[in-house]
Amino acid sequence: MREVTVAVVQMNTALAEPDANLAKLLDFIRRICTEQKVDLIVFPELATTGYECGVRFTQLAQRVPGPSANLVAQRANEYGVHVAFGMPTKERVESILFNAALLVGPEGDVVAQYRKIHLRGEEQMLFRPGFRLEPIETPFGQVGLQVGWDLFFPEGVRSLCLEGAEIIVVCAAWTSDRAEEWRTFVSARAAENACFICAANRVGEEPAATFAGESMIVGPRGQVIVDLDETTEGYILAKLSLDEVRRVREETQIFQTRQPLSYRTLVKRY
Repeated sequence: MREVTVAVVQMNTALAEPDANLAKLLDFIRRICTEQKVDLIVFPELATTGYECGVRFTQLAQRVPGPSANLVAQRANEYGVHVAFGMPTKERVESILFNAALLVGPEGDVVAQYRKIHLRGEEQMLFRPGFRLEPIETPFGQVGLQVGWDLFFPEGVRSLCLEGAEIIVVCAAWTSDRAEEWRTFVSARAAENACFICAANRVGEEPAATFAGESMIVGPRGQVIVDLDETTEGYILAKLSLDEVRRVREETQIFQTRQPLSYRTLVKRY
Protein backbone atom coordinates (compact mmCIF):
# COMPACT_ATOMS: atom_id res chain seq x y z
CA MET A 1 0.00 0.00 0.00
CA ARG A 2 1.35 3.42 -0.98
CA GLU A 3 0.47 5.93 1.72
CA VAL A 4 1.42 9.56 2.26
CA THR A 5 0.65 11.80 5.23
CA VAL A 6 -0.07 15.40 4.24
CA ALA A 7 -0.51 18.52 6.37
CA VAL A 8 -2.18 21.60 4.86
CA VAL A 9 -1.49 24.89 6.65
CA GLN A 10 -3.95 27.77 6.73
CA MET A 11 -2.16 30.91 7.88
CA ASN A 12 -2.51 34.66 7.94
CA THR A 13 0.33 36.47 6.19
CA ALA A 14 1.66 39.88 7.24
CA LEU A 15 1.74 42.22 4.26
CA ALA A 16 5.28 42.89 2.99
CA GLU A 17 6.91 41.43 6.11
CA PRO A 18 8.91 38.45 4.82
CA ASP A 19 10.95 37.92 8.00
CA ALA A 20 7.83 37.58 10.16
CA ASN A 21 6.10 35.36 7.63
CA LEU A 22 9.11 33.08 7.24
CA ALA A 23 9.39 32.77 11.02
CA LYS A 24 5.74 31.72 11.21
CA LEU A 25 6.13 29.27 8.32
CA LEU A 26 9.21 27.67 9.88
CA ASP A 27 7.44 27.42 13.23
CA PHE A 28 4.51 25.62 11.61
CA ILE A 29 6.93 23.08 10.11
CA ARG A 30 8.52 22.55 13.52
CA ARG A 31 5.16 22.16 15.28
CA ILE A 32 3.71 19.78 12.72
CA CYS A 33 6.78 17.57 12.50
CA THR A 34 7.26 17.31 16.26
CA GLU A 35 3.61 16.30 16.76
CA GLN A 36 3.52 13.47 14.18
CA LYS A 37 5.30 11.93 11.21
CA VAL A 38 4.39 13.73 8.01
CA ASP A 39 5.61 13.46 4.42
CA LEU A 40 4.39 16.70 2.86
CA ILE A 41 3.39 20.12 4.24
CA VAL A 42 1.54 22.64 2.05
CA PHE A 43 1.40 26.42 2.62
CA PRO A 44 -0.63 29.14 0.83
CA GLU A 45 0.20 31.37 -2.15
CA LEU A 46 2.74 34.18 -1.58
CA ALA A 47 3.17 32.90 1.97
CA THR A 48 6.39 34.86 2.49
CA THR A 49 5.09 38.30 1.48
CA GLY A 50 1.32 38.62 1.39
CA TYR A 51 -0.70 39.40 -1.73
CA GLU A 52 -1.22 43.15 -2.21
CA CYS A 53 2.42 44.26 -2.34
CA GLY A 54 2.15 45.98 -5.73
CA VAL A 55 5.47 47.38 -6.99
CA ARG A 56 7.09 46.31 -3.72
CA PHE A 57 7.27 42.82 -5.21
CA THR A 58 10.32 44.02 -7.15
CA GLN A 59 12.17 44.31 -3.82
CA LEU A 60 10.52 41.32 -2.13
CA ALA A 61 10.98 38.77 -4.92
CA GLN A 62 13.99 36.48 -4.58
CA ARG A 63 15.97 34.21 -6.83
CA VAL A 64 15.80 30.44 -6.36
CA PRO A 65 17.85 29.19 -4.67
CA GLY A 66 17.96 32.21 -2.41
CA PRO A 67 17.51 33.23 1.23
CA SER A 68 13.86 32.22 1.74
CA ALA A 69 14.07 29.02 -0.27
CA ASN A 70 17.26 28.02 1.53
CA LEU A 71 15.78 28.61 5.00
CA VAL A 72 12.72 26.49 4.26
CA ALA A 73 14.91 23.81 2.66
CA GLN A 74 17.09 23.68 5.78
CA ARG A 75 14.03 23.18 7.98
CA ALA A 76 12.70 20.51 5.58
CA ASN A 77 16.03 18.74 5.82
CA GLU A 78 16.02 18.99 9.61
CA TYR A 79 12.69 17.15 9.81
CA GLY A 80 12.95 14.96 6.70
CA VAL A 81 9.84 16.37 5.02
CA HIS A 82 8.73 17.85 1.68
CA VAL A 83 7.37 21.41 1.90
CA ALA A 84 5.38 23.31 -0.75
CA PHE A 85 4.93 27.08 -0.33
CA GLY A 86 4.22 30.17 -2.39
CA MET A 87 6.58 33.11 -2.84
CA PRO A 88 7.45 35.78 -5.43
CA THR A 89 10.55 34.85 -7.43
CA LYS A 90 12.66 36.61 -10.02
CA GLU A 91 15.15 35.88 -12.76
CA ARG A 92 18.53 37.55 -13.18
CA VAL A 93 16.74 40.45 -14.84
CA GLU A 94 15.28 42.23 -11.81
CA SER A 95 12.04 43.23 -13.53
CA ILE A 96 11.00 39.67 -14.48
CA LEU A 97 8.92 38.39 -11.56
CA PHE A 98 6.85 35.25 -11.04
CA ASN A 99 4.14 34.21 -8.61
CA ALA A 100 5.66 30.83 -7.81
CA ALA A 101 5.21 27.71 -5.72
CA LEU A 102 8.33 25.87 -4.58
CA LEU A 103 8.63 22.27 -3.49
CA VAL A 104 11.64 21.66 -1.26
CA GLY A 105 12.72 18.19 -0.24
CA PRO A 106 14.12 16.35 2.77
CA GLU A 107 17.60 16.47 1.27
CA GLY A 108 17.55 20.23 1.75
CA ASP A 109 17.21 21.10 -1.93
CA VAL A 110 14.62 22.80 -4.15
CA VAL A 111 12.92 19.90 -5.90
CA ALA A 112 10.73 22.05 -8.18
CA GLN A 113 9.66 25.59 -8.93
CA TYR A 114 6.26 26.10 -10.55
CA ARG A 115 5.34 29.52 -11.93
CA LYS A 116 1.67 30.47 -11.88
CA ILE A 117 0.28 30.31 -15.40
CA HIS A 118 -3.11 32.00 -14.99
CA LEU A 119 -2.63 35.51 -13.62
CA ARG A 120 -5.69 37.39 -12.38
CA GLY A 121 -6.35 41.13 -12.39
CA GLU A 122 -3.38 43.24 -11.22
CA GLU A 123 -1.15 40.15 -11.16
CA GLN A 124 -0.88 40.53 -14.94
CA MET A 125 0.91 43.85 -14.45
CA LEU A 126 3.25 42.54 -11.76
CA PHE A 127 4.19 39.01 -12.79
CA ARG A 128 5.08 37.13 -15.92
CA PRO A 129 3.04 33.94 -16.49
CA GLY A 130 4.72 30.57 -16.38
CA PHE A 131 4.05 27.90 -18.98
CA ARG A 132 5.39 24.54 -17.79
CA LEU A 133 3.09 21.87 -16.35
CA GLU A 134 5.27 19.00 -15.20
CA PRO A 135 4.56 16.55 -12.36
CA ILE A 136 7.34 15.98 -9.85
CA GLU A 137 8.49 12.48 -8.93
CA THR A 138 8.77 12.07 -5.15
CA PRO A 139 9.33 9.00 -2.96
CA PHE A 140 5.60 8.87 -2.18
CA GLY A 141 4.18 9.53 -5.67
CA GLN A 142 3.88 12.08 -8.47
CA VAL A 143 2.93 15.59 -7.39
CA GLY A 144 1.61 18.49 -9.46
CA LEU A 145 1.72 22.14 -8.34
CA GLN A 146 -0.91 24.82 -8.94
CA VAL A 147 -1.24 28.37 -7.61
CA GLY A 148 -4.46 30.19 -6.78
CA TRP A 149 -6.51 31.10 -9.84
CA ASP A 150 -4.92 28.25 -11.82
CA LEU A 151 -7.64 26.13 -10.22
CA PHE A 152 -10.27 28.08 -12.20
CA PHE A 153 -8.95 26.44 -15.37
CA PRO A 154 -9.50 22.66 -15.67
CA GLU A 155 -6.80 22.21 -18.30
CA GLY A 156 -3.90 22.60 -15.85
CA VAL A 157 -4.83 19.84 -13.43
CA ARG A 158 -5.94 17.61 -16.29
CA SER A 159 -2.58 18.06 -18.04
CA LEU A 160 -0.68 17.22 -14.86
CA CYS A 161 -2.78 14.11 -14.23
CA LEU A 162 -2.44 12.90 -17.82
CA GLU A 163 1.31 13.06 -17.21
CA GLY A 164 0.95 10.90 -14.10
CA ALA A 165 0.22 13.24 -11.18
CA GLU A 166 -1.63 11.58 -8.31
CA ILE A 167 -1.56 14.46 -5.82
CA ILE A 168 -2.23 18.07 -6.79
CA VAL A 169 -0.89 20.68 -4.38
CA VAL A 170 -2.64 24.06 -4.51
CA CYS A 171 -1.11 27.14 -2.85
CA ALA A 172 -3.83 29.79 -2.85
CA ALA A 173 -4.90 33.26 -1.74
CA TRP A 174 -8.55 32.95 -2.74
CA THR A 175 -10.85 35.73 -1.52
CA SER A 176 -14.05 35.40 0.53
CA ASP A 177 -16.30 36.91 -2.14
CA ARG A 178 -15.50 33.88 -4.31
CA ALA A 179 -15.46 31.21 -1.61
CA GLU A 180 -18.21 29.18 -3.27
CA GLU A 181 -16.11 28.94 -6.43
CA TRP A 182 -13.16 27.79 -4.32
CA ARG A 183 -15.12 24.93 -2.77
CA THR A 184 -16.59 23.92 -6.12
CA PHE A 185 -13.35 23.97 -8.08
CA VAL A 186 -11.30 22.03 -5.53
CA SER A 187 -13.82 19.18 -5.47
CA ALA A 188 -14.43 19.28 -9.22
CA ARG A 189 -10.74 19.17 -10.16
CA ALA A 190 -10.26 16.16 -7.86
CA ALA A 191 -13.30 14.25 -9.13
CA GLU A 192 -12.75 14.90 -12.83
CA ASN A 193 -9.17 13.62 -12.61
CA ALA A 194 -9.54 11.00 -9.84
CA CYS A 195 -6.69 12.56 -7.84
CA PHE A 196 -6.10 13.91 -4.35
CA ILE A 197 -6.03 17.69 -4.01
CA CYS A 198 -4.29 19.28 -1.03
CA ALA A 199 -5.36 22.92 -1.11
CA ALA A 200 -3.93 25.53 1.27
CA ASN A 201 -5.78 28.85 1.22
CA ARG A 202 -4.81 31.76 3.44
CA VAL A 203 -6.91 33.71 5.92
CA GLY A 204 -6.80 37.32 7.08
CA GLU A 205 -7.32 40.70 5.48
CA GLU A 206 -5.38 43.13 3.33
CA PRO A 207 -6.50 46.62 2.24
CA ALA A 208 -8.66 45.40 -0.67
CA ALA A 209 -9.24 41.74 0.14
CA THR A 210 -10.49 39.33 2.77
CA PHE A 211 -9.27 35.79 2.26
CA ALA A 212 -11.58 32.79 2.34
CA GLY A 213 -9.62 30.13 4.19
CA GLU A 214 -11.51 26.83 3.88
CA SER A 215 -8.31 24.90 3.19
CA MET A 216 -9.07 21.27 2.47
CA ILE A 217 -7.85 17.85 1.43
CA VAL A 218 -10.13 16.23 -1.14
CA GLY A 219 -10.20 12.66 -2.39
CA PRO A 220 -10.37 11.21 -5.92
CA ARG A 221 -14.17 11.12 -5.98
CA GLY A 222 -14.36 14.79 -5.01
CA GLN A 223 -15.11 14.03 -1.37
CA VAL A 224 -13.82 16.40 1.31
CA ILE A 225 -11.65 14.34 3.65
CA VAL A 226 -10.81 17.15 6.07
CA ASP A 227 -11.13 20.94 6.00
CA LEU A 228 -10.86 24.14 8.03
CA ASP A 229 -13.34 27.01 8.42
CA GLU A 230 -12.94 30.48 6.97
CA THR A 231 -11.16 32.07 9.94
CA THR A 232 -9.01 29.44 11.66
CA GLU A 233 -5.24 29.74 11.50
CA GLY A 234 -3.88 26.24 11.88
CA TYR A 235 -3.47 23.02 9.94
CA ILE A 236 -5.26 19.86 8.90
CA LEU A 237 -3.78 16.41 8.45
CA ALA A 238 -4.71 13.29 6.48
CA LYS A 239 -3.15 9.97 5.57
CA LEU A 240 -3.82 9.30 1.89
CA SER A 241 -3.69 5.98 0.08
CA LEU A 242 -2.47 6.55 -3.46
CA ASP A 243 -3.79 3.08 -4.34
CA GLU A 244 -7.21 4.74 -4.22
CA VAL A 245 -6.23 6.99 -7.13
CA ARG A 246 -5.33 3.97 -9.24
CA ARG A 247 -8.49 2.12 -8.20
CA VAL A 248 -10.86 5.01 -9.04
CA ARG A 249 -9.14 5.65 -12.37
CA GLU A 250 -9.44 2.00 -13.31
CA GLU A 251 -13.11 1.85 -12.27
CA THR A 252 -14.14 5.00 -14.13
CA GLN A 253 -11.77 4.73 -17.11
CA ILE A 254 -11.74 8.50 -16.78
CA PHE A 255 -8.78 9.03 -19.10
CA GLN A 256 -9.31 6.14 -21.51
CA THR A 257 -12.81 7.31 -22.47
CA ARG A 258 -11.70 10.84 -23.36
CA GLN A 259 -12.25 11.94 -26.97
CA PRO A 260 -9.43 14.45 -27.65
CA LEU A 261 -10.36 14.98 -31.30
CA SER A 262 -13.64 16.48 -30.14
CA TYR A 263 -11.87 18.99 -27.88
CA ARG A 264 -9.60 20.69 -30.43
CA THR A 265 -11.08 24.11 -29.70
CA LEU A 266 -9.59 23.87 -26.18
CA VAL A 267 -6.10 24.56 -27.50
CA LYS A 268 -7.08 27.46 -29.74
CA ARG A 269 -6.26 30.94 -28.51
CA TYR A 270 -9.27 33.18 -27.96
